[in-house]
Amino acid sequence: MTEITWQAEGVIDPMKSRAKSRWGTSLSVVVLLAATPLSAAWAADAQSTESTANDAMEPSSTPQEVPAQEIQPQVAPPSSDDGSRERGLLSNGGRLLLTGGVSTIEGAGGGGLVPWALIGGYGTRNELGASAFFTGVDTRDFTLASYGGAINFRNRVELSIAHQNFNLREVGNALALGNRYTISQTILGAKVRLFGDAVLEQDSLIPQVAVGVQYKINDDKTVVGGALGLDREDFDFYASATKIILSKSLLLNATVRLTRANQYGILGFGGLGGKDRDYKPQFEGSAAYLISRKLAVGGEFRTKSNRLEGALGGTSFREEDAWDAFVAYAPTRNISVTLAYARLGQIALRRQDGAYASLQVGF
Repeated sequence: MTEITWQAEGVIDPMKSRAKSRWGTSLSVVVLLAATPLSAAWAADAQSTESTANDAMEPSSTPQEVPAQEIQPQVAPPSSDDGSRERGLLSNGGRLLLTGGVSTIEGAGGGGLVPWALIGGYGTRNELGASAFFTGVDTRDFTLASYGGAINFRNRVELSIAHQNFNLREVGNALALGNRYTISQTILGAKVRLFGDAVLEQDSLIPQVAVGVQYKINDDKTVVGGALGLDREDFDFYASATKIILSKSLLLNATVRLTRANQYGILGFGGLGGKDRDYKPQFEGSAAYLISRKLAVGGEFRTKSNRLEGALGGTSFREEDAWDAFVAYAPTRNISVTLAYARLGQIALRRQDGAYASLQVGF
């Protein structure tokens, strides 16, 4: 039983960079559909899927008499991980709608800014899932494009890749870098679910828990590796706990990250002059509420370390916490649209905020 789900997120197209160097900064926000279930609706979804599968597997011949002791009651619980049903290569998968979240700007399954303990896609414990995404953000001074994909192994392991292009537009001139200077970054990620099931274990207070690592490679040698003299490669480590409360249509997530990244790695790693190189814990949180089976609202918050303040004097390059508020709509199981407002804090010379749009398609 193998299932492949493809996701593509269409967003505000970032301006094409004409600069010779590329500067890819992440601060974008995909804030995505909360992988939040609506109890009754999701149960109905699961029951409908179950009965359809059972009907397809029933023989058309005349029914035979079955001994009473062999008769078993048929129950269709709101399962997020039922791998017993046979499906085609491009079926919708066995998990309930939105229980895989979406792709963060760094490629991991979760919200737009924050990874969750949920494994992305709809693949169950007996299936292989896959996803692809494209995301963009447009603030007052910058644009960000992030795209990539992930593979889901049996709803246990997630491997992801993301590439970010951060365009400075006119700010590049102010920094003597040229108009539309771009920084780029590639992120390789892995996440493993340790224990818990956010959907099935409704009678337990224990959340679903996963740990992950992200290897970030910044390709900018002019600013990051040159003028600032910072490291261009490093690891982030994180642990996430996610709880879905079906009866309240609510998803709650908390993530703790150990990082040395400046602005998610877009401005390199560590402090100026080789100082302040210790890993610092950062907190990330998400909450989402499913208004209906297809409509979700929520928000995210993410702290960031502040290692580069004063790089150009004063408060330049100060790093501030980021948050967003989003609404996501899924007209079908395979298509979703997300709109959000994000306040990203100061980036380079001044604070940045803006809107983003996201289109996700799954098969």
